[in-house]
Amino acid sequence: MRENGFKETEIGLIPEDWEVVRLGEVAEVKAGQSAPQGEKYFKNGKYPFIRVQHIDNNDYRIVSCDMITDEAVKDYRLKLFPKGTIIFPKSGAAVYLEKRAMLPFDAYIVSHLCALNSKSEKAIQKFLFYHLINKKLAEKKAEGYPTLNLSEIKEIKIPLPPLSEQQKIAKVLDKIQQAIGLQDRIIELLKNLKKSLMQKLFTEGLYGEEQKETEIGPIPKSWEVVRLGEIVEFSRKPRGLRINDSDKIPFIPMELIPDEGKYAKWVMKEYSEISSGTFFLREDIIIAKITPCFENGKQAILTNLPVGFGYATTEIIAFHPKNEEVVKEYIFEYLRMPKIRADLTSKMEGATGRKRLPRYALENLLIPLPPLEEQKQIAHILSTVDKKIEVEQRRKEVLKDLFKTMLHKLMSGEIRLKEVEI
Repeated sequence: MRENGFKETEIGLIPEDWEVVRLGEVAEVKAGQSAPQGEKYFKNGKYPFIRVQHIDNNDYRIVSCDMITDEAVKDYRLKLFPKGTIIFPKSGAAVYLEKRAMLPFDAYIVSHLCALNSKSEKAIQKFLFYHLINKKLAEKKAEGYPTLNLSEIKEIKIPLPPLSEQQKIAKVLDKIQQAIGLQDRIIELLKNLKKSLMQKLFTEGLYGEEQKETEIGPIPKSWEVVRLGEIVEFSRKPRGLRINDSDKIPFIPMELIPDEGKYAKWVMKEYSEISSGTFFLREDIIIAKITPCFENGKQAILTNLPVGFGYATTEIIAFHPKNEEVVKEYIFEYLRMPKIRADLTSKMEGATGRKRLPRYALENLLIPLPPLEEQKQIAHILSTVDKKIEVEQRRKEVLKDLFKTMLHKLMSGEIRLKEVEI
């Protein structure tokens, strides 16, 4: 059956001048090998070894690697895969994440990964890579411990355009990916700028004042060092507040508290549906207290609530300034500082994997407190950088949406490039 330049095939409608091939016909499909065990195989290592967790969950790239020794390569008889090899998980729960990447350098890979390289002049490597991003390999896998056998992968049928069109498809998608990569670099530069600004502003202030030595290091002479518990109060439900079971109030689960942003989202629930939770007030700061949410930076300022209070997961601490001499945004930004996070992390208590930040650790945290106007200005400067980061992150999301749309349309033949000069 042919329709408007398309033909019916075993994988659905494809353009008439495309063909259907098995992946194994056009690519070598191999697996990685067992990971070396023991510190001696990694100490002073010089060869990259890639594991599943080294592939970014969203951006189709390698973000880190282990380094192994000559001894590891020899003892485990590891095979080196060349730069540009396509890799993706073939066993374990990571199969469901649909991770994909191309090796940015020659590397050894773990046995949970599949390695794929074009072996045919009919198929270019980048086209195969983008096709595998578009194809969901875990769709038909049952829950549990999914496995993609190499023989199964080789039998996957793919549409194959003429070579010139493959090259054009890859070039268009490469351009979008390069734009996304540029946004990543801009965002990283802005984040580093903010870290540098925080270090300078919270220790030197804005006016080049003479400094004084304190228990938390040098600070401007007009500043004070105070315990957080002296300037904030921790929220709790007022005794006189009556809430009916049918009243709808905001509820904030942990997943709606941002890792990097400033404002949390919420869902409206009837009071009777909230079996447990931490009470908060409008304009409170909330901070996650359980690992790994605290280490991941989950905290927020609660603004624009439809009512003056609500409940959140029990795994947060909610508080607000005691008076108008303290700017909540200043406190919020100070708690974002990496060294403050690290200090509070060291004070977490409980069993491994379920550690929590005790309230008294926050109460006893020493912070530098400038005069009111300087607090406001410091908070404003850091907020301005945050807004710029948010703008660039939104641009990145627009580009990612464009990539997904173009990927689908190009891989299905809905958009043709054979007559387009690129």
